[in-house]
Amino acid sequence: MEPRPSLLVSQLSAADAEDAVTVLCDAFQDYPVMRYVLGSTGDYQRRLRTLIGFFVSARTFRREPVLGVHDRTGTLSAVAVVSLPGQREAPEALITLREQIWAELGAAERQRYEAYGSACEPFTIPSPHYHLNMIGVRRSHAGRGLARKLLEAVHRLSDADAGSAGVSLTTETEQNLPLYEHFGYRCVGHAVVGDGLKTWAFHRPADGR
Repeated sequence: MEPRPSLLVSQLSAADAEDAVTVLCDAFQDYPVMRYVLGSTGDYQRRLRTLIGFFVSARTFRREPVLGVHDRTGTLSAVAVVSLPGQREAPEALITLREQIWAELGAAERQRYEAYGSACEPFTIPSPHYHLNMIGVRRSHAGRGLARKLLEAVHRLSDADAGSAGVSLTTETEQNLPLYEHFGYRCVGHAVVGDGLKTWAFHRPADGR
């Protein structure tokens, strides 16, 4: 099979899910919210893959975008996971998977995850919009502009959708704040979740709206 064209953003399929999880696990290896939710006990690497695998599966079940960038060898190098505008009822299979995942990870882990969600909830944008759940680049591919390409692709999706008020995201790394501001986001909220974990909520209005 010939390598895919380099540095083009593409919509990933369910067949790409495991590769997408691998990229995100590498990118979020030491990310504060992952460390907070999963804690310090057990096999962290396995548990991280289980949690991120659930996030990717949720988008697949809901038929929502998982975007990727491949390098010149065809290796998936960067991934963005996106929620579409509007509330969608979770499929029964997704509800079942969610309960299985939290039964495996543990009650304390679920409680910490829900505490994180509660901390972010006051800053939810009320109008229908795209939400960037995760964006990650392999550490070996950092500094090549891949995150920019994914961000721009998500912005194009939102700008082309007349029903979208823009794109929202959260970050738990203070060093990311100037980066998102550079791309037109404004901070709409800040909270301390617990155990030193902080989160910032951002929104980028749709072009011309």
